Amino acid sequence: MENVNLTPKDIVNKHFKNKVRGYDSVEVDEFLDEVIRDYEVFTKEIRRLNDENSQLTEKVDELTKQVTVGKSGVTTRPQNAATNMDILKRLSNLERHVFGAQLNDEENRSNRF
Repeated sequence: MENVNLTPKDIVNKHFKNKVRGYDSVEVDEFLDEVIRDYEVFTKEIRRLNDENSQLTEKVDELTKQVTVGKSGVTTRPQNAATNMDILKRLSNLERHVFGAQLNDEENRSNRF
């Protein structure tokens, strides 16, 4: 957290000199209490975001490594996964088997008559 000059503790411990025609010290203290609460909320949020950022950076690094491994020729896909070409070949063989049998049956019927 660069360029942060005050911590909540610095604000709590700050004391101002009293002057004859100065500000109402109770009002100043109440305002500073609000500033402290906000400051603490912001500090917690910054920590949370930094933690989340670290986790996401690690995830990106992990996924980048996986992509690099995939590009180097090592497949990340399971070996038994069927490709589109495999599916098309199987479908073609099935069609030949089914429709071929129907064509053979029709030829046999026409030859009988």
